[in-house]
Amino acid sequence: MSDANKVRNKVVLVTGGSRGIGAGIARRFAAEGFRVAIACRSGREAADKVLGEITAAGGQGIVVIGDVAKPEDAKAMVAEVVARFGTIDVLVNCAGIAEYWPFEATDPALFHATFDTNVYGTVAMIQAALPHMPAPGGRIINFSSALATRPIPGASIYAASKAAVSALSHALAKEFGPRGITVNAIAPGVIETEMTAGILAERSASILAMTPLGRIGQTDDIAGIALFLASPDANWVTGRTIVADGGVS
Repeated sequence: MSDANKVRNKVVLVTGGSRGIGAGIARRFAAEGFRVAIACRSGREAADKVLGEITAAGGQGIVVIGDVAKPEDAKAMVAEVVARFGTIDVLVNCAGIAEYWPFEATDPALFHATFDTNVYGTVAMIQAALPHMPAPGGRIINFSSALATRPIPGASIYAASKAAVSALSHALAKEFGPRGITVNAIAPGVIETEMTAGILAERSASILAMTPLGRIGQTDDIAGIALFLASPDANWVTGRTIVADGGVS
């Protein structure tokens, strides 16, 4: 983004912002001049560390704590951001649960934990933030997964939840379009984070072999896409799920 004045003092709320892709997005947006709200359910220490890096670099931000799957928490986190910054220009729904179980072992607890956070958490945060977003001009960026369209064994419930996020994003883009609010989703492949450490320890060689770009994705690869979708350059992009997996798909 070449013109920092386009985003200076705009506010982004990033759920799942204490680690991994969410933390990378928080740092990248702050570096571009956004005021950043880092939302997390737990891991306050990690969130404070990200915030410390942002403020040390001259940025502004806060940490808000809550469970996105609980509507009262979603509303409380949004209220705290609005009380501090006055608005929410961009909502990034990055909080998620990823557990891979054989289908026969799937139980109601796994299903509800996955769908409550990945799908309903996205719904709850959008419902809470929407009244405080500029219309026109608001941006909603959700997180799907490359596994939504190319699932692997053991990922059936997770993949289904992320496919639901893509469908939700497409539907809301049509519903919110007349207000001038865009809704898009990002569908990453394997990105090197704390969450994927186990997968990479087991399968990094095979992942590299199937990836045309020949490397493992990094959080900044995804943060750049989120920044584009939040920028004026993406004014005409809505209802899309952008797959970012180094060409595996």
